[in-house]
Amino acid sequence: MTGTTAPPPDSRGKLGLAKIRHGLRTPINHIIGYAEILREETADSLPAAFVTDLEKIHSSGYILLALINRHLGEDCTPNAEPDLHALSHELRTPVNHIIGYGELLAEQCDELGRPDLKPDLARIVSAAHTWLEMMEEHFGKHTNPPAEPPSNPPPPAATPPVLREHWVSIPPTEAPSRGPCTGHLLLADDDEPNRDLLRRRLEKLGYRITTCGDGLEALALVRDTLPDLVLLDMLMPGLNGDEVLVRIKSDETLSHVPVIMISALDQVEGIAHCIELGAEDYLAKPFNPIVLRARIGAVLEKKRLRDIEQVYLKQIDGERARSDRLLLNILPQPIADRLKKGEGHIVNTFDEVTVMFADLAGFTALSTAMPPTQLVRLLDRIFSAFDELADRHGLEKIKTIGDAYMAAAGLPFPHQDHAAAAARMAQDMHRTIDRIGAQCATGLKMRIGICTGPVIAGTIGQKKFIYDLWGDTVNTASRMESHGLPGRTQVAASTYGLLRGRFEFEERGTIDIRGKGPMKAYLLLSS
Repeated sequence: MTGTTAPPPDSRGKLGLAKIRHGLRTPINHIIGYAEILREETADSLPAAFVTDLEKIHSSGYILLALINRHLGEDCTPNAEPDLHALSHELRTPVNHIIGYGELLAEQCDELGRPDLKPDLARIVSAAHTWLEMMEEHFGKHTNPPAEPPSNPPPPAATPPVLREHWVSIPPTEAPSRGPCTGHLLLADDDEPNRDLLRRRLEKLGYRITTCGDGLEALALVRDTLPDLVLLDMLMPGLNGDEVLVRIKSDETLSHVPVIMISALDQVEGIAHCIELGAEDYLAKPFNPIVLRARIGAVLEKKRLRDIEQVYLKQIDGERARSDRLLLNILPQPIADRLKKGEGHIVNTFDEVTVMFADLAGFTALSTAMPPTQLVRLLDRIFSAFDELADRHGLEKIKTIGDAYMAAAGLPFPHQDHAAAAARMAQDMHRTIDRIGAQCATGLKMRIGICTGPVIAGTIGQKKFIYDLWGDTVNTASRMESHGLPGRTQVAASTYGLLRGRFEFEERGTIDIRGKGPMKAYLLLSS
């Protein structure tokens, strides 16, 4: 912070300045004093890391004294307007370090077998909280002044907890006994002691921590590591925390990563803005250990539940796709889509389609000589091959009945050359049966019947749907097959009229069709 600062308007004047300066120095003197006593008592008996942290508390106390002298000393200009927001941030930072290291050391006392040190550490932490309360009293109310200041200010408990949590001193020993936490956390804070304090506390809980001190570096680490949670300081070089937040939430590959904003300031508007941008929560420095653990745990639990939800949704999508595939095995896709949209009975008429019936000649005799499992496998192999032919030639499989196979060309999608498509598929079906019969030594042959004309198509059933065809064209195609010859395709005159000159036929003549009477029939020759 640059420039000369002074106390707020209601504390101007040398006398008021001196009172504020004296009040703020008192708890800092307590902090420095107790830190010096503890250093003397532990210098030769405790690990170097413990002593180093005491040094950090001690030096932070002197930093606070220097700041008080700088901004509130006798040489300050009483009538100058301070930048209260910046001043509050600058004064909070070292006291946050004092509280954080003090709480960490208090937790280590029992582990080191020195519970006798905890009272002095508690006094240091208490003095730091007292200093924060005094600073709020002198400066905090001027940062965001109300339109009409109340004559009787409410007690601190009336303030929302999210803005006052750092004033509450809860001994670490009151934290619930739980197992280690898990997860990878990214901590982005430009203040090294803050990073150190928070990293150590979170690692002690069981988290894996990655740290950085720059907004751009934080964004790169999020992209590279996809952490389970990001802790973002509001004010950082490169990019501020809210700017990093915006970039995370606007990136589809990162938007699922939860973010908690952290700051030493009670920035009400900034907090609300970050929540609107997608932050999960906000933590104010210094961090209460129990609140810290609870909030991080809550955010990670929400993420865990969201991850489980995504897994379930993928499973549901997979099952839905599988169900759709099964449905398409018995229904044409347009019909299946209409049924899924809630349509009941579906009926369509088609002016001209080509219907095909195919039946395995001699299959009944074969079924008595072949084991059931082998017989079913043979049918599956044959009909699966026919399904591939139907896809290749553009026919719609209607159904199978026993060893009979029914398909149609020209429905539900129009087919400009439906009769030729059916004829080509019939020729390929004979070749397929000859190949499979030779491999299995069954000697199977097929009778195929084809007829072209109008049909009615639709679904029947409520629980088990079937898509079927009705009409004289269907009956004639069935009769063409049943009155046909093994290994041959017999077509009605309507189909012959469409294919004459394009395919080779053998005229069979007039045959007596049961239920139809005399009809002309033609045998399609292999191309």
